[in-house]
Amino acid sequence: MAAGLRAAARLVRTVRQLRAGQAWRQVLHRLRPAPRARGPLAPRGAMPRCGKLPADMPGASAGSAPPPGDVRSGALTFLNRREAVGFPPDWRAAGTPKLWRYNLHYHEFLEGLAFEPARDVVLDWIARHRPGRGQVGWEPYPLSLRLSVWCAVFLGPHRARTLADARFRDLLWASLAEQADLLRARPERHLLGNHLLENGAALALAGSLFDHPAARGWLGAGQRILERELPEQVLPDGGHCERSPMYQARALHVLRRLEAAGSEIGALAAPCAARLAAALAVLTHPDGGIALLNDSAFGVAPTTGATDSAAPEGPFALPDTGYYGARTGAGHYVVCDAGPLGPDYQPGHGHADLFSFELSLHGTRVVVDSGVATYERGPLRDYCRSTRAHNTVEIEGQDQAELWGAFRVGRRPRPEGVVWHRRGGGFELSARHGGYRHLPGRPVHARTFRWRPHGSLEIRDRIDAQRPVRAVARLHLHPDCRIADLRPGRCALRFPGGSAAVHWSGWTPAADAAESRYCPEFGRAQPNRCLELSGTGGRLAGSITIEPA
Repeated sequence: MAAGLRAAARLVRTVRQLRAGQAWRQVLHRLRPAPRARGPLAPRGAMPRCGKLPADMPGASAGSAPPPGDVRSGALTFLNRREAVGFPPDWRAAGTPKLWRYNLHYHEFLEGLAFEPARDVVLDWIARHRPGRGQVGWEPYPLSLRLSVWCAVFLGPHRARTLADARFRDLLWASLAEQADLLRARPERHLLGNHLLENGAALALAGSLFDHPAARGWLGAGQRILERELPEQVLPDGGHCERSPMYQARALHVLRRLEAAGSEIGALAAPCAARLAAALAVLTHPDGGIALLNDSAFGVAPTTGATDSAAPEGPFALPDTGYYGARTGAGHYVVCDAGPLGPDYQPGHGHADLFSFELSLHGTRVVVDSGVATYERGPLRDYCRSTRAHNTVEIEGQDQAELWGAFRVGRRPRPEGVVWHRRGGGFELSARHGGYRHLPGRPVHARTFRWRPHGSLEIRDRIDAQRPVRAVARLHLHPDCRIADLRPGRCALRFPGGSAAVHWSGWTPAADAAESRYCPEFGRAQPNRCLELSGTGGRLAGSITIEPA
C-alpha cells in the first residue's frame, strides 16, 4: 500500500508539470488504435509535378548511416551494435532495442547507395512493412525522418532516375502520400520537443515539393507546427529548449535541410538555424566534439561543418539555456551547467546534473560528463541520468531530481540566484538549488565557478542544512586521464599532451579514486576513474582547484 501511494505521488509530481492538454493527449495517444493497412499499397495515380532538391543537401546524421558496402552485405551497425538483417533488411529486427529499430527505419543509409539498391530497399519496405500494431516504422518519429530522407534522396541526386522509372515513381508517390497523411493526422503533440519539430519539418519539406492538393495540406500543417515550435524550441541565446547539445545539433541539421529546400520554409528556418549554429559553436570542445550535457552522444547528429564559424576565445554565456564557460587559444575550455533540467513539459532528455561541468586542457578532454549509452530502461540508463554520474555534488546518496522510467522526471531542481560576470579574461558564475530540500534537514547546495584565462578553474561549494548531511563532490575523468600522486588535499592528473594539479580543502582530505563509466556513444560504456571528495555537516564549505601544468 505504501509503495503504491509513493508511486501515485510521484506520478502526480510528474504529470502536474505538463502543459494544459498535454496529459490528456498522453492518455489519448495510449488509447488510440495503431494505424492499420487494408492490404497492399494502392496506387494514387502518377506522381504529380515535383520540385528538385540540391544534390549537396545536408546528408544523414553523423555516423548513423552505415557504409554502402555494409548495407549490401546485409549487416547493419547502429548504436555500435552490428546485426545481420539481410538485404533488403528484415524490417522487424526482432530482439534489438527500440532505438536500434528506429535507426533502421530512418533509412538514412539510403543516402550512401546507388539508385538501384536504394530503390529496391524502398520497394521492399513498401511491400513488407505495412501499417499495423508493433510496426515501428510507422511511429511518427521514424516516419518523419524517413519521409525527409526519401525526399532528399529521390528528389535530389536520384531525381532523374526516379522520374524515369514509372512503376517506382508512382509507388514512391503513393507511399509518400500515405505516410504524410498519417503524420499530418498524428503529430506528436503529446510529447512536444524535438519529436514535434521533426514532424513539422518533414511535413513542410514533403509538402513544398509536390503540386498536389494533399501536399498543400502537408505544407500548411508543417508550417503551423514550425511557426509555433521554432520560437519555443530555439531559445533567444541560440540554445535548444531540451538543453542537449546533441539534439541542438540535430535541430540545426533539420533546419539546414529546410534552408536548402528554399522557398518560404527555408526563410522560416534560416534565422533559427543561425542562432543554433552560433550557440552550438560555443558548446563544442577544442577536439571538435560537442559537450555531452544531458542526453548527448557522439555520432548521432552532424557537427563538422554545421556551425557558421569557430567559437571566439574568451568567456561565453547562454543565459536562456543556462550554459556558461570559456575557451582559450591554448586549448583550455570549460562549460558549466546552471540551467534547468529541461522544459517542464518535456524533461525526458534531462539528467540530474545541475552545477556539473566539463573541462578540456591543452586541447584534451580531462573532466567529462558520463554521457549516455542507451535509452532502454535499466541500470545503465539510470546511471547515466543520475547525479553520481556527473561533476557536481550528491547529498545523502540521492539524486537532485526524481528520475524514474527511462525518461520520466517528477521532482526536479531549479537554479536560483544565478549570477555570471566577466573577470578580465575569465568569469565568475554562482547559483544555488533546492533539489534536496525534500530531504531531512532541507539541504541547499550553492556553487561558484571561477575561471582564469590561463585555464585555472576554482569551484567553491556550500551546503546549508538544518541537520548534518553527507555530501560527495565528484570529478569524472576521461579514460585517457589517470590520477597520480594522490595525497591528502591534492593529486596530479596525467593525460595525453599535458598534466594538471588538483587541490581541495574543506572536504575530507583523503579522496577516493573510484571506478566509473564513460559513455560517449550509444552502445559504448568505457571504464574510467572518478575522484570523490566527501564531507559531513550542517554547514559544509569546500573548494576544488584544477590548474593546468
